[in-house]
Amino acid sequence: MSLDILTFGCRLNTYESEIMRREAGEAMDDAIIVNTCAVTAEAVRQARQAIRRARRENPGRRIVVTGCAAQTEPETFAAMEEVDLVLGNAEKTERSAWARVARSPLDLPPAEKIVVSDIMAIRETAPQFVDAFEGRTRAFVQVQNGCDHRCTFCIIPYGRGNSRSVAMGPVVEEVRRLVAAGYREIVLTGVDLTSWGGDLPGSPRLGRLVRTILKNVAELTRLRLSSIDSIEADDELMRAIAEEERLMPHLHLSLQAGDDMILKRMKRRHLRDDAIRFCEEARRLRPDIVFGADLIAGFPTETEEMFQNSIRLIEDCGLTFLHVFPFSARNGTPAARMPQLAREEVKDRARRLREAGDAAQHAFLLGEVGKVRSLLVEKEGSARSEHFALARIAGGEAGEILTARIAGVESGALTTERLAQAA
Repeated sequence: MSLDILTFGCRLNTYESEIMRREAGEAMDDAIIVNTCAVTAEAVRQARQAIRRARRENPGRRIVVTGCAAQTEPETFAAMEEVDLVLGNAEKTERSAWARVARSPLDLPPAEKIVVSDIMAIRETAPQFVDAFEGRTRAFVQVQNGCDHRCTFCIIPYGRGNSRSVAMGPVVEEVRRLVAAGYREIVLTGVDLTSWGGDLPGSPRLGRLVRTILKNVAELTRLRLSSIDSIEADDELMRAIAEEERLMPHLHLSLQAGDDMILKRMKRRHLRDDAIRFCEEARRLRPDIVFGADLIAGFPTETEEMFQNSIRLIEDCGLTFLHVFPFSARNGTPAARMPQLAREEVKDRARRLREAGDAAQHAFLLGEVGKVRSLLVEKEGSARSEHFALARIAGGEAGEILTARIAGVESGALTTERLAQAA
């Protein structure tokens, strides 16, 4: 008898899956939880496919579907005969909700399978403590949830609700607990991370949280930020980038496009030059910093000239790691009502954008050859550098930090020569 969790999507989902492993595990001992993502139609399709496969391979086990896709389209999953219950994002981390799930009979009609409340009515995010992350060498800490912005392509606010922050004290305490449990690297995560603190007394900013963690948890070796919105970066965060060596020199930016007209139609809050200026300033403060970015290919009304502006943004910002999304129309969003590009054109632009990103990443990796880096071992033979570059390394155990000289590049990863024992 066991509890299995299938997790799709972002780091926040990964974090919440660990909470569910604890809370649901208290009530259920033989179930499959599918923690879904709603960011694209493809993510929803993959979740549905996984549910069908799980039922084929586990005919007698209870299947509960939760996560953002369950929140935004519960009827879709309730209509699947493979699904026993659909649980909303507000309910999925509550022990009482899982106790109710455990008591629920099987073979409910679709309408009675749905346990999903109004996510927009949630005003606070309670701190959730996680002592371990199964199969992982870095730990995630949720400091924020939801989003107050309404980008025209994005369904996530309707799955996560409005922005709400975890207070600084509980965040520091959780980081301290995880470091005591042996984690050398902590990743701060949220839906709109740079909005952290706006709903707390005194409206502190993310930079203050970063500084406070590093000051009060001296044993923490590496602190990393998940995706940030560069236009919201505060002055103290920029100082932390410049001065805090334990804050890793890698930022993943929510850019989405490199053309001003498309950015306006997306209802983003930055323009192309804002993104370039941010990268130039961050690089001035921390010369070795690298940037990843989310970019959408084939947004409605995007011309070839507009698309080329996104291609050029890779060089203009010095982007190194890209997450490329072919535009996916999500029902209920304004972008879904805009003039759509042909699907083949969207896929082709996504391919070209990925190729440009791969070339930029390869150039960065080649530039690492000969340098000495600290590598966090993720599993036997595989590690990540301070810049989140994948590296191959001999020896070391998961969670250990090793020092190595970069010897070359092979199949998208750094090859290394180990120089020292664990840091």
